[in-house]
Amino acid sequence: MNKGELVSAIAEKASLTKDQAETALSAMIDSIEGALKKEDSVSLIGFGTFSVTNRPAREGRNPRTNETIQIKAKNVVKFKPGKKLSESVN
Repeated sequence: MNKGELVSAIAEKASLTKDQAETALSAMIDSIEGALKKEDSVSLIGFGTFSVTNRPAREGRNPRTNETIQIKAKNVVKFKPGKKLSESVN
C-alpha cells in the first residue's frame, strides 16, 4: 500500500474527502517526525512505539576492496509493534 492508497482507505473508513484524509495523514506524520527529532518516543497503544536510538561510530569494510572504513555515528528510528498489531498479523 502506498500513500495514495492509504489516503483513499482513510477517506473511506472515516467518511472524509481525500483532501481531508491527506491533510490528517500529513499532520500525523509531521507530528511523529517532530517528536522523533526531539528524541521523544511516540506510543500508539495497540499499534506500536516509534523511538530514536543512537548508533555509535564503528569500523566497517568496503566489500569491493576489503578496505577498512569509518562509519559515522547517527540516530536511527526504531519501531516496536504493539501486541494488538502483532496478533492481528499472525
